[in-house]
Amino acid sequence: MEIGSKIRAIRKRKGLTIAQMSEQAGLSKGFISNIENDHTSPSLNTLQAIAAFLDIPLPYLLLEKKEHMKVVRKAERVYTSFNNIKIEHLTSQSGLRMMHVELPPGASTGEAIAHEGEEAHVVLKGTVLAEQGEDSVIAEEGDSFSWNASVPHFVKNIGDTEAILLIAVHSEKGIQ
Repeated sequence: MEIGSKIRAIRKRKGLTIAQMSEQAGLSKGFISNIENDHTSPSLNTLQAIAAFLDIPLPYLLLEKKEHMKVVRKAERVYTSFNNIKIEHLTSQSGLRMMHVELPPGASTGEAIAHEGEEAHVVLKGTVLAEQGEDSVIAEEGDSFSWNASVPHFVKNIGDTEAILLIAVHSEKGIQ
C-alpha cells in the first residue's frame, strides 16, 4: 500500500507545504517526508492527524488503488445484445455491475435462468413481468424488485412500448 505517495499527492493538489502539515498535525518535517516517500509506516493515530489536516476521511487513505472511484465515460461504454434486448454496461467494480437495459415490446430474457449473486432492478420506463421461482409481479415505471439470482428468474416486456430497466448485479465471485 502506497499511503505516503497518496498523502503527498493530496497535499500538493491542495497547495499545502510539509511545513504547514508539520505545524498543524504536530509531526516533524522529516517524519512527514519519510511517510510521503514510503520509508516509514505511520500509526493509525498519525494517519488520523494527517487526514484531519488534509480534510479527508481516514478510510480514503487506506483504499487500494483498485478500490478508488472508477469512471466510465458514456463514449467508452460497452454495448451488448441478446434476444433483441440492448444492454449498456454502465460500470463494474468488486463484484458489482450496473446495466441499462432496453427491452422492445414482447422481448424477454428467454428461459428462466439462475446464476450466483443478487440482482436489483428499477423499471425506468414501461411495464415488465418479473418471475422468480413461483413468484411473479408486474412492475411499472418507478417500481423496483430484487432477488437472489441462484433461483431461476425471467423478465419480459409485457407493455406496448419499450421497457427500460436499470439493473445492478452483485456476485461474491466477481463480475460474470
